[in-house]
Amino acid sequence: MKSLRHAVALLVPAVAALGAAAALLVLGVARRVVMPGRRPSDTEIIAVDTGAQTIELVRTPDTELPGRYGLFTSGTAGYVKLGAVLSADAKTVRRKLLTKIEPGARLDRQAGFSGWYYSAPSELHLPWENVLIGSPAGPCPAWLFPASSSTWVIQVHGRGVTRAECLRAVPVLHAAGFPNLVVSYRNDGEAPRSRSGAYALGAAEWRDVDAAVSYALRHGAERVILMGWSMGGAVALQTAVSSGNRDRIAGLILESPVIDWRTVLRYQARELGIRAPLPDLAMGALSVPLTARLSGAEDAIPFDRLDMVARAEELAVPILILHSDDDGFVPADASHALHEARPDLVTMPPFSVARHTKLWNYDQVGWSDAITEWTRAQGFSASA
Repeated sequence: MKSLRHAVALLVPAVAALGAAAALLVLGVARRVVMPGRRPSDTEIIAVDTGAQTIELVRTPDTELPGRYGLFTSGTAGYVKLGAVLSADAKTVRRKLLTKIEPGARLDRQAGFSGWYYSAPSELHLPWENVLIGSPAGPCPAWLFPASSSTWVIQVHGRGVTRAECLRAVPVLHAAGFPNLVVSYRNDGEAPRSRSGAYALGAAEWRDVDAAVSYALRHGAERVILMGWSMGGAVALQTAVSSGNRDRIAGLILESPVIDWRTVLRYQARELGIRAPLPDLAMGALSVPLTARLSGAEDAIPFDRLDMVARAEELAVPILILHSDDDGFVPADASHALHEARPDLVTMPPFSVARHTKLWNYDQVGWSDAITEWTRAQGFSASA
């Protein structure tokens, strides 16, 4: 894109003019984009009532919403499930605990609010097995939930999380007869680490997912549907346009997806108070091999190649996009743009209020119905 090329052209003289401190700032922002970080602590625990089995949290746009969620904690418990909002005021929200907290338990104040809900495949009470996918990165662990259809769903998690993120989608897909292969990929903390340990934002990770497609085809699949969550959407899209098996990829389900990284990174920079031109300079640094490596990336990030709105004409299979207009982390703008560019392929039912990758949590029925209706409309039956 012209703006990014312009940023690249300006990078060296801008750094020279602003000095070493500015160069370090640019590279520091770029590093935050590609390096895996710790799970964020985005709320605080105010109090736990073990008698009533309730928990009081600092009120945020996420913690105030109805539905079922998870909470990553430290102390006596590592992960607890949360239910309905019982009360709220301007600063706090009280929710029902769905994981029992025993009297005397100690939970640290800092916590991470999550849409995962399920944290392990055993919680779904469905048949499953551990498998290993031989990918270019090495053996990548995956969960296989067998079912009757020869159309398999391969699920791809997002940035900074693991495959447990995908478990929410298994029941509705399994009920429709689809085997689910829930995969890991390089640098996610479960699959092998690359030399740099950095994300390529989909530009390299797709090869691990392509290996999962090959695995499915070797084990009885006739075709596959790729389901990508957040950055997993970017990975799934790259697989769909780059895979040698792309003629066996029958469709895409994209949940809160990254369609164009520049849109996402500029939005997140604004939310963090990072002013222009720093975001474009950081992306410029990541697009040049030398400064990309100085930022921690293994290779230059091909932002043009990752822009699937610009590459919309290359898409050839039906796509279901599930994206809330109130996502709050990955804006839905690029998803709407892809819908507008390819209305012949893209179905995008309206969702709002729900936050990033938490549509299931906020509206499980509407979210599940959207998937069921789309798979039926595409003819992805259990017998095919």
